[in-house]
Amino acid sequence: MGKLTRVACIITPMALTIASLVCLVMVFMGGLNKSSPTLSSLYFFKADTSAFAANPSIVDVPGTDIDDKLVQAFKNSAAGASMNDFYTIHLWNYCSGKKDAATGAETIEFCSPRTASYWFNPVEVWKLDSGAGTGADVKLDDYIPGDLKKGLDTYAQVVKWMFAIYVIALCVTAAEIVIGILAIFSRWGSFVTTILSTATTLLTLAAAALATGIYVTLATTFSTVLKPYNIDASVGRRMMLATWLAAVFSLAAGAFWLLSTCCGSGKGDRKDSKGKRGAAVEKAPYTYERVMGARGGEQGGERGVPLRELRAGKGDLNRERGRAYEPFRHDERV
Repeated sequence: MGKLTRVACIITPMALTIASLVCLVMVFMGGLNKSSPTLSSLYFFKADTSAFAANPSIVDVPGTDIDDKLVQAFKNSAAGASMNDFYTIHLWNYCSGKKDAATGAETIEFCSPRTASYWFNPVEVWKLDSGAGTGADVKLDDYIPGDLKKGLDTYAQVVKWMFAIYVIALCVTAAEIVIGILAIFSRWGSFVTTILSTATTLLTLAAAALATGIYVTLATTFSTVLKPYNIDASVGRRMMLATWLAAVFSLAAGAFWLLSTCCGSGKGDRKDSKGKRGAAVEKAPYTYERVMGARGGEQGGERGVPLRELRAGKGDLNRERGRAYEPFRHDERV
């Protein structure tokens, strides 16, 4: 029954760990197949440029001449087919496609090659540096809004840490499942698995927090700076749900792994040499035991001192005394 109890205690944290691993795998698979609606919908960030592309004559944007140059760069990019209707950013790459103006249906047409620590650079993707139509005396950095440039620089640096943490979290979660199998046989296995689970929980929480902070900030920056140009930005809810579920499942698994260290021993019941359960009970020292007298032996199949009637006669009492067992009585002849 010991092993069966251990198995019952391990099932719950093992299932939660597997669920966390599945969520992390979904994060890694987002954007890997443009033909899969499920994988394509797993993105961290989305930029909708369909309003700008559908009406490239937007030049009456309030602002300075610098703003007009940025609009001109967007116009040239859209006219040169460098800008699609929407862009989705995933862990490894970005995807883009067209949007039906009548139905709003989106069709992904292109996904960039997979790259570790990928970050989305709108200047490069939208080819704004080649579509500005400016002279040699004006550089791209001169007319890109400062808030946007600062946000992109921060995003490019922090996303490297985010990617590394995701990779480590995935590997440690897989190792947690393997070590968790050994926890069936020993509470020491549960202890080691609990340590791994703690590390996994911290990593997945850090990855989820970084991803949320990075892309919420990026979406806010895009919406604030590029909203006048009818470019909308949003955070992918499904991707955020997957990454936070991975963290929650990992946290719950860690709690149950900790409880499993106190659940059962993982060893079968022991039997003594006669096949009886339990260890033999040893007598404690200085315990009282009745000392059998000369007349206290087995008589007629009975143990102990036999019950006799007491006779009140003096002679009988003397005879009884004469028969009394005196273990330290000396020989009268000595």
